[in-house]
Amino acid sequence: GLPDNYARGRIIGDYRRLALYGVNQLIKAKKADLAKVDGQMSEHKVRLREEINAQIGALQDILSMAASYGFDISRPAENAVEAVQWVYFAYLAAVKEQDGAAMSLGNASSFLDIFIERDIEAGLLDEEAAQELIDQFVMKLRLVRHLRPGSYDEIFGGDPTWVTESIGGILHDGRTKVTRTSFRFLQTLYNLGPSPEPNLTVLWSQNLPEGFKQFCAQVSIDTSSIQYENDDLMRGTRGSDDYGIACCVSYQEIGKSIQHFGARANLPKALLIALNGGREEHDGVEVVKNIPALQEGVLDYDLVLDVFKRTLAELARVYAKAMYIIHYMHDRYYYEKAQMAFVDSDPRIDIAYGAAGISIIADSLSAIKYAKVTPVRNEKGLTVDFIIEGEYPQYGNDDDRVDNIAKEVTKFFIGELRKHATYKNSTPTLSLLTITSNVMYGSNTGATPDGRKAGEAFAPGANPMHGRDNSGAIASLNSVCKLDYRDAQDGISNTFSMVPKSLGDSREEQVDNLVSALSGYFKQGAHHLNVNVLNRETLIDAYEHPENYPQLTIRVSGYAVNFVRLSRAHQLEVITRTFHSCM
Repeated sequence: GLPDNYARGRIIGDYRRLALYGVNQLIKAKKADLAKVDGQMSEHKVRLREEINAQIGALQDILSMAASYGFDISRPAENAVEAVQWVYFAYLAAVKEQDGAAMSLGNASSFLDIFIERDIEAGLLDEEAAQELIDQFVMKLRLVRHLRPGSYDEIFGGDPTWVTESIGGILHDGRTKVTRTSFRFLQTLYNLGPSPEPNLTVLWSQNLPEGFKQFCAQVSIDTSSIQYENDDLMRGTRGSDDYGIACCVSYQEIGKSIQHFGARANLPKALLIALNGGREEHDGVEVVKNIPALQEGVLDYDLVLDVFKRTLAELARVYAKAMYIIHYMHDRYYYEKAQMAFVDSDPRIDIAYGAAGISIIADSLSAIKYAKVTPVRNEKGLTVDFIIEGEYPQYGNDDDRVDNIAKEVTKFFIGELRKHATYKNSTPTLSLLTITSNVMYGSNTGATPDGRKAGEAFAPGANPMHGRDNSGAIASLNSVCKLDYRDAQDGISNTFSMVPKSLGDSREEQVDNLVSALSGYFKQGAHHLNVNVLNRETLIDAYEHPENYPQLTIRVSGYAVNFVRLSRAHQLEVITRTFHSCM
């Protein structure tokens, strides 16, 4: 289905269902669903019957797989050991069948805690054995690997699998989802050492237990291995309190909804196409029709905005058409029957579009509006550089003049995407996320009006461009906060790096300050934050002496990665990012 030889990923099966019900009950439920799809036939009903039949077959195969290991999963799990084993079998079936770019776990920790605490109360487990059980589970999750083409590493540097486990959060009735097993999952980063997988994601609420907030901050300071997402925002906007994070930053109600992954569009390239009369900036091929050539000399903001919006509208049309075809074909030839066996038979679906380079767009349009920007063109009339006269407000410094440009472009693009038909009537969402493809996007994009040179990497996700957020950490965070989650419900990724001293001198002071920063950031309506607490010199030394840093883990853009497994180009890009030395 995809124009690559790996699957679409981004679907989370409710792997808890295997431990809760066993295969026999799940098959019975699927057969009942199949019987209900009757009466006057339609294309939707015929396709749904075919899919449910495939899911029933997958459940039978999973039963056989577990039996080959000596386990009978036809029945529900009866104790903690079985609960962990059953959940693992369900996930194992998914990763054996599919090599999706993101094979996320969901929210297993709170669920497994019920079995573990019951066994502890019954005297069947003690705390040491409970932690060992989670350690062993995490070891198995860390072992997941897929064969990948070389081009995969250009987009997803470091070979991530996104075994994303969502930890924490609050229920609608005010109860916390934090359990002892939430702590146990985080503790694996000490017992087993830091690691990118599983992609541990804390669902941050203002009402989380203070002790848990403090421990999360401590783990971030010690390992730079976890990310945070705004539980209060997602519950309020999306509606469910039983959800997980697919891949990096994407909400998904577990077992009730799925997501069709739509990658992302290169917005700076779209701007250059607009500035070149609809032509691609490198070879001059016309890719968007009816875009008028701009007059020579200093760029006029209103004229640029007009042709840019025309280009975005055409980009949205082509993008939506491509996603419709891709996901139709993926269902036809590579349907995720093992994962979908653990999802409601007719789930809600999001089509997850994406946009890369929002900070370049904001800065470029700001430069055109507030400074004087003159294109430098070659003999074909294509832009090769830009001359900037004067200063302009730059995204990342809490300046509404430029921050609002980023906000409005995001709103316009998702508005255009929503105009188009979607496969299976899925709901369009948008992410501001690049993974590590910001390097690849940059290498294929010419010079832009913000002063970025041809081939230079984009900033990751919704981050400000490297070195431009020079008004301190809080100002940088405030700029990203202004992006409206309602316009980017697939996620707004922000990767944030601080030197340890910026948080204070003592460990207690550092932990308290990081908790305060996270609470303040999310209270303003921000969606996501990767947290790195380390010195740039550490990364430089790891670049030069990788043998000394076998477990050095950092957050990049929605996931964690072993730094020394990144390509040299990706390593250098990470090193050049802003490291905040003061709040």
